[in-house]
Amino acid sequence: MSKDTIVIREIKPDDNVQLEQVIRDCFHEFKIPLEGTAYSDKETPRMYQSYQSDNDIYFVIDKNGEVLGGGGIKPLSGFETEVCEIQKMYFSHKVRGLGYGKKLFEKCMQTAKDLGYKQCYIESASQLKAAIHIYESYGFKHLQGALGNTGHYSCGVWMIKDL
Repeated sequence: MSKDTIVIREIKPDDNVQLEQVIRDCFHEFKIPLEGTAYSDKETPRMYQSYQSDNDIYFVIDKNGEVLGGGGIKPLSGFETEVCEIQKMYFSHKVRGLGYGKKLFEKCMQTAKDLGYKQCYIESASQLKAAIHIYESYGFKHLQGALGNTGHYSCGVWMIKDL
């Protein structure tokens, strides 16, 4: 009998289809608007290709070859180079509540520090109350409006933290 193995690792090209499905499923499950969010981003079907620069990275949660979620960091578009954005952090219901989301989140923040970012920015939807609570518990502060040029005009929660 094999033991289930869950790992957090960098994204691979073969992860695109599974990850896109996880992301899109979350939008329907939580009734998040589809336009002006990650749902309609051109990056969403091409996640591996979208995170191949020196100053960005995307991690997935993998359970025996099944992608159950992910999250990444990139420079905040249209803003200072010392500010990164945690992006496209979504998880399948199969892995929520098991602590892997927090581990991935911590890995993203540590990687942001290692890459030399000074601040970390997050946009979210108000429907994702558990995620927002986690961000607050890590010291993220709410902003009155969006920073940068993410194109996510349907996101109504903006937060930032000094690293």
